[in-house]
Amino acid sequence: MQLDTDLIMICTHDIAGQLRGKAVPRRNLQSRAEAGIGWTPTNVFITSFGPIAPSPWGALGDLYIKPDFSAQVDVNLPDQNIKEAFILGNIKTLDGKAWECCLRSQLASALSRLQERHGLQLRASFEHEFHYSNTEAQPGLGYAYRAHRRLGAFPDRLMQVLETAGLTLDTFMPEYGPGQCEVTIGHQPALRAADEAVILQELVRATARSFEGRASFSPIVDPEGVGNGLHLHFSLQDGSGEPVGYDVDNPHNVSDVAGAFVAGILKHMPDFLALTASSVASYLRLTPHRWSAAFNNFGAQDREAAVRVCPVFQAENEEQSASMFNFEYRAADASASPYLILAAIVNAGLAGLDEGLKTPEITHEDLSELDDKELAGRGMVRLPQSLDDALTNLTGSDWAKASFGEVLVDAFNRHKRTEIDHMFGMSDEEVCEQYYKAY
Repeated sequence: MQLDTDLIMICTHDIAGQLRGKAVPRRNLQSRAEAGIGWTPTNVFITSFGPIAPSPWGALGDLYIKPDFSAQVDVNLPDQNIKEAFILGNIKTLDGKAWECCLRSQLASALSRLQERHGLQLRASFEHEFHYSNTEAQPGLGYAYRAHRRLGAFPDRLMQVLETAGLTLDTFMPEYGPGQCEVTIGHQPALRAADEAVILQELVRATARSFEGRASFSPIVDPEGVGNGLHLHFSLQDGSGEPVGYDVDNPHNVSDVAGAFVAGILKHMPDFLALTASSVASYLRLTPHRWSAAFNNFGAQDREAAVRVCPVFQAENEEQSASMFNFEYRAADASASPYLILAAIVNAGLAGLDEGLKTPEITHEDLSELDDKELAGRGMVRLPQSLDDALTNLTGSDWAKASFGEVLVDAFNRHKRTEIDHMFGMSDEEVCEQYYKAY
């Protein structure tokens, strides 16, 4: 039962990868449709660990979060001990303009540029990997039905919760690592896909809590174990919604348009990596032979490629193949905001289209066996190996500043350097423990 005094939270997803906001009584919700709720610029500097990064605004300035009722969550399952009520929104300046550090607005702006300059749209979905605490963990049971059984009622309840929230169910599986799970949902227009990624993470945590357990989306919970990715699947459509990524006459069926888009991603990836792998722990995962990305390469049927062509299964004709054809970006995790992950992909892909780049060469070998000169000769590099290095690339990139604005790049750098300072002197095990608790 819901009362008109029950609270519903108006939220923004931020640089820390956290959902923050203010709650209002349900009866006051419509009055908040335009007025929103008050917000402060320095809130963007709240890290996941307590310290607030140095703010250029201090106690000055006012903003507001305007709710988007198309991104409202109302899940009330009293028999399951779950009651979740929140609305995602955009941070605005007092004159109603998008604030530079609103990540949802950053994505919306990038998508508008893609439409305006090339008549293209993006559809996407995320693969969410996480560790669930309330199960008996045993090595060697990756993908096993025994591991699924040990999860008890958690998977079924989670799917019920996700469907109640309006998400399109796809798959759930016990992943490779002990206690590790993966859940996926259907493809959506890119902004909605980012909304649903945020919604899904919160509902996974809520479902775990209903069993008195915990779900953590930390990039890695054990330095010697497997990591949790937030892999992004994406495809391009024209203005009428027809797929444009597939060309049966091209190598690996990659159209020239999609090839230019992917080429832009790989070209700018060393500069934007901090936006998609946003934690100190992320770089324990982004190493060769961990089934994650360590180089800015293009692959097919290669789960260590930065971007890979995904296989099309059971297509009955070319039209169906084109509709199912998509790419996967693998150097992302849930320490990053889904909005910023997608904004980085769109902005970089847009640069590739603007420059008319050619489809990158598909790699087939173990790139860790090549030296820097050999990699450079093929247009590739080893990606930054620490958050520190990734931030240096980001702040030194004229492309990044032009794409995201200097205000956001500076704020992101301040925030994440404070996070680095917080981790200083910790062992890898201690770093992982910090992120396990935070995510």
